[in-house]
Amino acid sequence: MKKLIEIKNLSFCYNTKPILKNINLTINENEFIGIIGPNGGGKTTLLKLIMGFYEPHSGTILINKKKPEDIRNVFGYVPQVYSFKKTFPISVLDVVILGSLYNDKKIASNKVLKEKAIDLLKKVGLKKFINNPFGSLSGGQSQRVLIARALISDPKILILDEPTANIDSETEEKIFDLFQDEKNKRTILMVNHNLDTVIKKVEKICIIETTIECHLPKDICEHFKLGLYHKPIKLKK
Repeated sequence: MKKLIEIKNLSFCYNTKPILKNINLTINENEFIGIIGPNGGGKTTLLKLIMGFYEPHSGTILINKKKPEDIRNVFGYVPQVYSFKKTFPISVLDVVILGSLYNDKKIASNKVLKEKAIDLLKKVGLKKFINNPFGSLSGGQSQRVLIARALISDPKILILDEPTANIDSETEEKIFDLFQDEKNKRTILMVNHNLDTVIKKVEKICIIETTIECHLPKDICEHFKLGLYHKPIKLKK
């Protein structure tokens, strides 16, 4: 498989507090990577470093042999928390369409772009909300709109930070079915606290708590649950 993301000897601090230390990670094209670990362990920070929002204090990150800040148009991003003024007058459809601005790819026409946005909203179960104000949606509905927004630019790398937060279990399963379809088209990095779901869906699991350990899902012990996270992590060799 072709290497897509190469991280070597990466370290990052907030002020003087170490957040990530000596991270080494290689991610190939079209891999589905699950990222787990305790709160404050550095999961979201790693995602933001990969996207070029932060600069490493030491070490390197290369995306297709380029620095993240030189290749930001390859990313689709679903944040863990999305701050938004609910009274802002923008429709659900327009929020999704705005995601097309993140990529240099040209859409044939506004009609094609609108059709693509509607199709994505249908896939996340929100087609009937296309003309609703975005601020009127529930937290789970808003999260699904952001997933559609992240996909409309057809990104090479899909970055998901708790993408199914506030979403009921039935809808969560449908969203993960969508991600399963998408993994054949793009590389996916997903932070998720539901270890049972992660084990079933991803191809590799990265455990982050300042440092990093990577394992195949089948090698994670069945009794390990993130809510009971304590070191040392007991993993099969």
